[in-house]
Amino acid sequence: MSKEPFDTPRLAINRVYTRQGDQGETALAGGQRVPKDGLRIEGYGTVDELNAFLGAARATATELAALEPQIALLAAILLRVQHELFNLGSILATLPEDVHPKQARVTDAEVAQLEKEMDRMNEELPPLRSFVLPGGSRLNAELHICRTVCRRAERACVTLSRAENVPPEAVRYLNRLSDALFVCSRWASHVTGTPETLWEPNRSTTGWSDRF
Repeated sequence: MSKEPFDTPRLAINRVYTRQGDQGETALAGGQRVPKDGLRIEGYGTVDELNAFLGAARATATELAALEPQIALLAAILLRVQHELFNLGSILATLPEDVHPKQARVTDAEVAQLEKEMDRMNEELPPLRSFVLPGGSRLNAELHICRTVCRRAERACVTLSRAENVPPEAVRYLNRLSDALFVCSRWASHVTGTPETLWEPNRSTTGWSDRF
């Protein structure tokens, strides 16, 4: 008997288009037809969007790892997180009454792992004396994009939780992941020797207007 906690997928994707969504509806994992702009669809759709942005960041990290081997650790973390987000999407796409005991999901173990990785990376970083702006490097910017999309996914799940049942660990995971992505962006800059772009309020038009 398998000791794996979740069932493996049983899929046969032979054709991508079905024409069944042409009227603005889609199907949940249990087969229920729901509007494509429903709260549950918005929740796991935003998680899917986050997964795509993470794929872009992972591709950048993988390329950088050839020059800076430590970045390979980040690429591996991002890949694991992509799998975890798919697990999260699985549970969000399923009504509570249709959830199977071994259906893929995120748990407190995933939350704890993110916290452990954040703590380890933070030990290497200097304390922040200002907020940072995205864009110190391409990888830094991509991780900040992931962070902000993650925040949006979290907001979508909180909104959904007010109307329907959402596992509390799902919201906890997204909350912790957004924090982890912030730390990862700083750590990536630190490891690659890329200066962080700190927020300077007086570099605005108002602050600099008397210098020209």
